[in-house]
Amino acid sequence: MTHDSPTYKPGERTRSRVQDGPTRFFNTAGPMIPADHYQVPPLERLDLDEVLLLIEQKRYFVMHAPRQTGKTSALLALLEELNGSGRYRCVYANVEIGQSAREDVAEAMRAILSQLASQAEHVLGDRSVREILREVREDAGPHGVFQEVLARWAAADARPLVLMVDEIDALIGDTLLAVLRQLRAGYPERPHRFPQSVILCGVRDVRDYRIHSSAEGAVVAGGSAFNIRAESLRLGDFTEVEVRALLAQHTGETGQVFTEEARSRIWELTRGQPWLVNALAYEACFRNKAGRDRSRAITGEAIADAREQLILRRETHLDQLTDKLQEERVRRVVEPLLSGSESAEKIPVDDLDYVRDLGLVRRQGPVAIANPIYQEVIPRDLTYTTQAYLHQDPAWYVDADGTLRVSDLLAAFQTFFREHSEHWVERFQYKEAGPQLLLQAFLQRVVNSGGRIEREYGLGRRRTDLLILWPLPGQARPGQAVQRAVVECKLLYKSLEQTVREGLEQTRAYMDRCAADEGHLVVFDRTPGLSWEDRIFRRDEGEPRVTVWGM
Repeated sequence: MTHDSPTYKPGERTRSRVQDGPTRFFNTAGPMIPADHYQVPPLERLDLDEVLLLIEQKRYFVMHAPRQTGKTSALLALLEELNGSGRYRCVYANVEIGQSAREDVAEAMRAILSQLASQAEHVLGDRSVREILREVREDAGPHGVFQEVLARWAAADARPLVLMVDEIDALIGDTLLAVLRQLRAGYPERPHRFPQSVILCGVRDVRDYRIHSSAEGAVVAGGSAFNIRAESLRLGDFTEVEVRALLAQHTGETGQVFTEEARSRIWELTRGQPWLVNALAYEACFRNKAGRDRSRAITGEAIADAREQLILRRETHLDQLTDKLQEERVRRVVEPLLSGSESAEKIPVDDLDYVRDLGLVRRQGPVAIANPIYQEVIPRDLTYTTQAYLHQDPAWYVDADGTLRVSDLLAAFQTFFREHSEHWVERFQYKEAGPQLLLQAFLQRVVNSGGRIEREYGLGRRRTDLLILWPLPGQARPGQAVQRAVVECKLLYKSLEQTVREGLEQTRAYMDRCAADEGHLVVFDRTPGLSWEDRIFRRDEGEPRVTVWGM
């Protein structure tokens, strides 16, 4: 055994770093465990009176929400509430286990029913499900065994049975149809010979499913296969009050405070998305070494750094979300937001509902990306490969005193865009937003080396606002820790003069709001047949000075 400490003496005990007792933390994986995790009480996030009424009225209903918002935690808390009342037998089954069987209904049913039997034993101490399954599997067959097991199990006890089916949308095709249709077939026999209530839980409302059946060679609507659904309940994001209460639990247990700026920034960046809230707080308080010092307050800057680390690591939650960007129905909604199109009239309603269910855009109000972190992640993900192939050395654009030469960076992009834009823009799936994405990729490739970019874009804005934040050494600009430069990019519409006039006003307003001391307006002219000589220009305009770049 070796000891690196120079003060170590043989026979002395080293100071243990194992903590005396359990410390709760912010959870970013799996259901909430109250002993381990800070939490917003799951049942407080539901309209519990409505849920209990639906169960009492023998209704079958849906609970849905985007991934990692607390659906499973809510179901498990409800299960404990129902079983604790003594009025019901309630069991939870995660049917994702049947996903790997694809459309092999027999294999999927074997896995699903085995899961159900295990849960009945574990939660209720009831071994009868496994016994019933052995008795009926062969005669009932894969398209009847689920119904028969539930029928016999419900009839075996006077207490009504409540079944929670989680991850229902993990099943596909004929397997999903088999589950939905067997629930529908047994529905008239409730509550004595079938579950009194069934809760289906997933990302989307079952009504909106389009199920591709290989056996039938057709697409079956989920609303048709499960036309007994009474309600569709959506689990919402945290409110600002809930976010602050969650953070206060950490302060109460450790003494470590969040500054007002940090609390506000967490809310502003996440808009209450549960995984994002927990992930930012965990990054700042537990993963960041400095943040583990409980005597140090968590500041707004610590939260900004945590945001950047989550994005750079391409955390699973964010990676799963951006993977959906490759779907055509997602592109039809997101691309107009990226390009700043005038309205949402051309976005199909079904596509918009789908993207809302994924959590990518807000559920209420004008169509917009759900929160600033997603707003940052989407263009970065769409340009990730492009950035990797851009040969730009950040050192080319940094002065000896550490200042970023934004004008030189944009001049280099202007040359690059003239020579290569047609080739590069064609690579983007989101071609309507191609010029804006290419500019962002070019800037990100350089700024990633030490700074960060914040961006604003949306439907009807006809522009994308970029704020470059570049840390400065003390000698670069005394009294200024961060260089702030605004880059606004617009697509030309109507006339060049009108576009520039409007753009200058918007750029200066954004500079003022961000306390930026440098502003640039980039105008992309996509007029067919226009020569590059007529597109390319650079000129300085007014005070505060804004440099206008034509491309």
